[in-house]
Amino acid sequence: MTFRTGRIPPHLLTAGAVSFTVFAWASAFVSIRSAGAAYSPGALALGRLLAASLVLAVLLLIRRQGLPPREAWRGILLSGLVWFCGYTIALNWGERLVDAGTASLLVNTGPILMALLAARLLGEALPPRLLVGMAVSFVGAVVVGLSMSSGDGGSTPVLGVVLCLLAAVAYATGVVAQKPALSYGTPLQITAYSCLTGTAACLPFTGQLLAEVPKAPVSATLNMVYLGAVPTALAFTTWTYALARMPAGKLGATTYAVPAIVVLLSWALLGEVPAWLTLLGGVLCLAGVAVSRYTPRSRRTPLRDGPVPSART
Repeated sequence: MTFRTGRIPPHLLTAGAVSFTVFAWASAFVSIRSAGAAYSPGALALGRLLAASLVLAVLLLIRRQGLPPREAWRGILLSGLVWFCGYTIALNWGERLVDAGTASLLVNTGPILMALLAARLLGEALPPRLLVGMAVSFVGAVVVGLSMSSGDGGSTPVLGVVLCLLAAVAYATGVVAQKPALSYGTPLQITAYSCLTGTAACLPFTGQLLAEVPKAPVSATLNMVYLGAVPTALAFTTWTYALARMPAGKLGATTYAVPAIVVLLSWALLGEVPAWLTLLGGVLCLAGVAVSRYTPRSRRTPLRDGPVPSART
């Protein structure tokens, strides 16, 4: 997806893409909890990815973007299998066993893994400001997770913890795999064909999906479609747009804002009034993101938020 405008500075477009992605992914936690009550993890993943694939296919036709270059397919296939398929199933399953606060806490180890993998495999730097910001945000995520924990007797199923940690690993791995592919294909191409790959990998759950759709309430099915159209099709595209213009580690740190936004959405949509400790954790999450994103004015350059030179648009 190419953004052509001479009026909006590139860095504002990137910031807008990041903001949309973070808000959409935060809303996904609420939708997964709703749809997950009626759909099994694999069926929900397949239904979500089918909806996303349809939206992305339409966007490809509108933008007249065909197959990405051969050099991009390694990252596309790995991202599709590990992130779109593996992460989605693991998170769907994990959220059936642990509460949203605990799941958010565990999945938010992903940005740390992402920064470390990007430094090791992509040669990205780990500036002190980024590390400090990530540390502050992680503390905030821990506070939010602990304050929202609702397990019986304070216990959390071990399987749920393991699944959420697997989702975090899949998330970090998928992002790092996508980064090199964006040097050859457009954000829309990389997202669309990664999603199609994940959908193909989820096809073994077709029988479950067909059996569960007639029994599921309309609200659950609508939440499943929403998960595919917005947090997956649109938000993954805006994510890859930003990823082509920012270091993976720095971009990953912005997702620490997700727990804070989940708290606000739960407050506004579900009437769940957060405790003061939850609000404190949310403030820490946002403060850490601000620290990690801040660049002294003397170091800012317009080219930093520009597209990757070799990317095809």
